[in-house]
Amino acid sequence: MIECRNITKTYKNGDMETPVLKGITFTVNNGEYVAIMGPSGSGKSTLMHILGALDTPTLGQYLIDGHDASSLTQDESADFRMKKIGFVFQAFNLLPRATVLRNVALPLIYAGVPKEQREQRAKNALKAAGMDEARFKYLSNQISGGQMQRVAIARALVNNPSLLLADEPTGNLDSKTGEIVLATLEKLNEEGRTIVMITHEPDVAAHAKRIIMLRDGLIVKDEINKDRVISTT
Repeated sequence: MIECRNITKTYKNGDMETPVLKGITFTVNNGEYVAIMGPSGSGKSTLMHILGALDTPTLGQYLIDGHDASSLTQDESADFRMKKIGFVFQAFNLLPRATVLRNVALPLIYAGVPKEQREQRAKNALKAAGMDEARFKYLSNQISGGQMQRVAIARALVNNPSLLLADEPTGNLDSKTGEIVLATLEKLNEEGRTIVMITHEPDVAAHAKRIIMLRDGLIVKDEINKDRVISTT
């Protein structure tokens, strides 16, 4: 489903070049739950931007569902993201004066989906993310941090994307609330969602079924999380 072929990324500032990714190759199959880990400066944030079609590699190819996202124009990238990728960020990025339901339905407004259909799809996404229906009409600044992140997950799901890309999804949450959010991601994966999570925390990565470790712009480890796989079979 996802294929990265010898991806490099080099930033230029005048005559100075800074290589960040130095030949990244891996695949992610449909239904996998992969954590990409690495210390600060390892290149994981740069890789996340490429996986999210927010940036393009200097060299190499990035394919998702057989489509080459490596050389899209800005407009093509925006359309690609809307159709293929759902984002969950550390900062929830919700509209504070909009209701929970409207926050989730917003991508469908941009996609031109009729009102009745987008409201039903938003409700379905919220339920899939474990959100209590009683809070659908709350403003997003009237709910807890954990609930905000579940609303953000629902918004990421509403277009039925091929890939759910989570960047430090528990970074703004206390440990107990973070566990609830991670349980939500696990449930979505068990239902067949493909998830790639970027994190620097080993205990967060431990919730994924596969862990890829980056260091100095290279993959130094790519292994199945046996504890996680065994616990779900």
